[in-house]
Amino acid sequence: MPTAPTIADIARLAGVGTATVDRVLNRRPGVNAETVQRVMQVVAEHGAPQQPGRPRRGENFRFAYVLPADESPFLSLVERQIAQAAGDFRHAHITEVTHRIDATDPARFAAELAQVGECEGIALLAPDLPPVKLAINELVRAGVHVVTLFSDVAGSMRETCIGADNRAAGRTAGLLLARAANTAGRDTLLLSSQATRLSAEIERRIGFAQVIEERFPKLRLQRTPDLPADDEGACESLQRWLQLEADTARVAGIYNVGSGSAGVVRALAAAGLALHAGVVAHDFTEEHRALLGANGLSYVLHQDIHYCVLTAARVLRALCENVRGALNVVQPRIEILTAENLH
Repeated sequence: MPTAPTIADIARLAGVGTATVDRVLNRRPGVNAETVQRVMQVVAEHGAPQQPGRPRRGENFRFAYVLPADESPFLSLVERQIAQAAGDFRHAHITEVTHRIDATDPARFAAELAQVGECEGIALLAPDLPPVKLAINELVRAGVHVVTLFSDVAGSMRETCIGADNRAAGRTAGLLLARAANTAGRDTLLLSSQATRLSAEIERRIGFAQVIEERFPKLRLQRTPDLPADDEGACESLQRWLQLEADTARVAGIYNVGSGSAGVVRALAAAGLALHAGVVAHDFTEEHRALLGANGLSYVLHQDIHYCVLTAARVLRALCENVRGALNVVQPRIEILTAENLH
């Protein structure tokens, strides 16, 4: 090979996995002697691999946060939290760069993700689609550590996911709304979201439906059509659907999984449901703070975004340094915020 081989090169030539090569090179237990000998023979013949994740004296680790380019209050909040963590990053000898990639075209997103270079680790919020999985796998094979952030890409070679349990979040939303339902004949709960390929939002929908089916079989669950992500579009779409398809006299609440909560609240008010239907949304943005204070939202389910951002960097650094237990992560809890406990 004209240049130093990667871990993936060594693994391919030795006929083993990249994790096995990593164990052998770092003299960790769990690999039989014959395999160790085979790997070391390849290293002797072709040279030691370049391992971007190894610490270097006097030089910062370089990590990338990769987010969809969509305009949403949540993504803007995440980006602000990354920027506000700059002091913590400097203290930990970490250089951070944030990339926003258009997620409307999965193939393009994957291609641009694959081009995120000159970094040793990536914290990724991305759609759960085959091209993205392949791009993650190629990055990992090239020696870049990858963790997913807030929304997982299961089945890829990412090393862990940082974020709250989204299925549990959906179940929590179901409990909150179901316990307030079935009064004055109101027995229908609505579930609204955008067309999404983020596994976080899909998991929330599954959790919500599960808990209604398991614990509240007398209640009726009704999905709205996929709503536009912007408030104006969400309001118009939901208002039209409520007029044509829903029995508003039976609606007890709505769980909005993704964006457009202000539009959802306006549509409910226009349908005469402001005093009758509870509303649950996600993420404590400034918009949601205002809606809680005005009683437009009943509950906001939130996770500590600052903690997740810092934890992703901490895990990536520990992986680079081969720290035992690097993946032992305490995941954030789901907070239930109301107008009475704003902070």
